[in-house]
Amino acid sequence: MKRVFSWKTAVVLSFGVLLSILTGIFVASESESLLPVGSVAPDFSATLSTGEEFRLRDYSGKKIVVLFFYPKDFTSGCTAQVCSFRDNYDDILHHEAMVVGVSYDTEETHQAFVEKHRLPFPLISDKDMSISRMYGTADRLGGLISGAKRATYVIDKEGIIRRVLHHEILIQKHVEGVLESLGEIEKGIGLKSR
Repeated sequence: MKRVFSWKTAVVLSFGVLLSILTGIFVASESESLLPVGSVAPDFSATLSTGEEFRLRDYSGKKIVVLFFYPKDFTSGCTAQVCSFRDNYDDILHHEAMVVGVSYDTEETHQAFVEKHRLPFPLISDKDMSISRMYGTADRLGGLISGAKRATYVIDKEGIIRRVLHHEILIQKHVEGVLESLGEIEKGIGLKSR
């Protein structure tokens, strides 16, 4: 029996192609504001979800910093993202690195999020979006969508950005890219672009 495409099938397929193209354009434009690989990571100070004060410059020469931004605590994608870092935390520590997450949520929400998911790393409340603006993650779709872009920076011990990862949907790519980058840093391999 021959199958013939109906006009409905053609419309659905056309819509799918159009959606794929628009998604590609969206992701490309969203990545443009992120800081480039090879640049000096902007220094900042913030209070961690542990109550401790964090200054990026304090880790210069001591630790690689994995700084990741995400939209909102307790949402499905963000929970998957932070739990992915949690589940790979020992592998990250093995490379003399530390992990810090950043979102616009309050300190109280962060504490509940850390407790619920047993996160071994701290989170930063960036309510005024100052850190997100410094790192180019503040606006999603020109401010039409709330929350920071889902982006991860690997900052080496000299304060240089070694890897920038931006995956809004393929969340597992963040940790995969971080572990790859940490291995490259350990082996002395040069800078890697997005």
